Amino acid sequence: MVAFGIFASILFLLMLAVLELNKNTLVGFVLLLAVTAGFVLLFVKVLHGGKWYWKVLGWLGWIAAFAAILFLTWPPVRAVPAYAGKTPVYTGTVSLADGDVRGVLIDDGAVELYAGIPYAKPPVGELRWREPQDVEPWSGVRDCDHFAPMCMQPTELPIVSSLKQVIGYHDYRISLSDNYVAPVSEDGLYVNVWKPAGDAKDLPVLVYIHGGTLQTGQPWYGDYAGTGLAKRGVVVVNLGYRLGVFGYFADEALQAESAHGTTGNYGLLDQIKALEWVQKNVAAFGGDPDNVTIAGESAGAASVSAICTSPLAKGLFRRALLESSTVASIEPPHSFRSFSDAIASGRQLKERHHVSTAEELRKLDAKAIVNEAYTQHYMTVDGYALTETPYESYRKGVHNEEQLLHGYNAEESGPFILFGHANLKNFEGKVRAYFKEHADDVLAIYAPKTDAEADAAWARIYGAIFFDYPHYCLGQLAKENGIPAYEYYFSKQNGRLSAWHSGELIYLYGNIPAGSRLFDANDRALSETMQRYLVNFVKNGDPNGDGLPAWECGDGTRLLEFGEMTAMRDEQSLALFAVLDRMAGWPQN
Repeated sequence: MVAFGIFASILFLLMLAVLELNKNTLVGFVLLLAVTAGFVLLFVKVLHGGKWYWKVLGWLGWIAAFAAILFLTWPPVRAVPAYAGKTPVYTGTVSLADGDVRGVLIDDGAVELYAGIPYAKPPVGELRWREPQDVEPWSGVRDCDHFAPMCMQPTELPIVSSLKQVIGYHDYRISLSDNYVAPVSEDGLYVNVWKPAGDAKDLPVLVYIHGGTLQTGQPWYGDYAGTGLAKRGVVVVNLGYRLGVFGYFADEALQAESAHGTTGNYGLLDQIKALEWVQKNVAAFGGDPDNVTIAGESAGAASVSAICTSPLAKGLFRRALLESSTVASIEPPHSFRSFSDAIASGRQLKERHHVSTAEELRKLDAKAIVNEAYTQHYMTVDGYALTETPYESYRKGVHNEEQLLHGYNAEESGPFILFGHANLKNFEGKVRAYFKEHADDVLAIYAPKTDAEADAAWARIYGAIFFDYPHYCLGQLAKENGIPAYEYYFSKQNGRLSAWHSGELIYLYGNIPAGSRLFDANDRALSETMQRYLVNFVKNGDPNGDGLPAWECGDGTRLLEFGEMTAMRDEQSLALFAVLDRMAGWPQN
């Protein structure tokens, strides 16, 4: 019986863990307790002294009952509330161009949050794969107390998302208040607005574009929520935009029917539409429409990079913040492709789904094509949103931003090489496969002597190719165009993501949880410093201010390090960048 008790207890705890990680409803936990109690009683009273096969059947019956409970109490789809607790505290009414809204007070009343405000018509039905349309005005007061659905994207089982939080972020919190999953929908063109509570006027505005490889993501994630900056006097607007096949599918039939002859950049057009909404409406929240900064991380930064040279975005913002991506290099390593490649990929998609016309395309069920996100997540030169590559525009002196703040993290490659680590045996092969005739130049720079050194060198090279070097290119182009550019290098270690891709977000936007043990006093002090730089930048285009280490305006050869110390340092990969310059054909001075 002792062995039975130990094994049953372990299995019961595992079942509880699965229910919690999978976000099953409270009913599931109650049913599991009842079924487990029944199984234990049956085993002790009946099965313990019986035949072995009855014991096996008893165990299998318990497990089968658990499987049924798991299925029957699956987490429901439910809109994510914008407030904590059971009852929202509402703001006053705000009058916008298309109707009245009211939001909720959060952070002990210090911040007003208006969640799920539409900035365009739902791009569904006949509006799928069309330019975003103006919002239909509404009557009455719209309660903006829940976040709108995420734009249509591939989803995963709730337990997978939870395990990513456990293994990747180390900050999973056990709770019965979040036993649901957020909705996804083609109807996802909404903004969320954070502002300081109370009357406000002429505050600087930051518009944030989320990352996710242009395939996934949502505009309310805690790391880049606007709460932290709103408490510092900034109006923050986060936006949803079409993703994957719904945002970046290119097709000649769609191009022909467009009044602007465009296709393939619907997500980018959504972002620009949201900037137009900001111009019309942000003053109602106390923001200054003449002092807008656009910001983004990863694919969001790639989007910002494109918006900086889009003729449609001229005059819609003044400054740009790009974290861990740009598409300013001659051939961007991700998030961008040629128009001919976009059309060819779209043609292949139609063949896979056995359709040929725009009408047939729009009749396809969203769920039937959502996984095409993996083939359709690249911006392109469509002749409308982008008339040429950002690199070509910068070379001609064409750009929209007045100042730039940008940078990358020390361990950008971390999540991307989890299953592709290097060692002494395969290091040279990896280098030669990518650099080809330039490989000897790279091997002369990196000559590891141990497996650990080989792994570290490949991580540095991979990160430089996809993240660091494009920022260097942007710095060079900014210098040519006389754009003040401030570049950072984030290297801070912590108990969470450390300096991996996106690790800087929670610092920069001031959202480190007060009670989190994953961050210490040094992390919180660094976050304070980074926020001060950012607020200075969005106010006047210069991050420097009283009491802050001087941040030099430069060309990508000198960076401000955010780490154990905050100080200027030399770019460490200039020799590798020189090789990448030669490979790309970057003009030499």
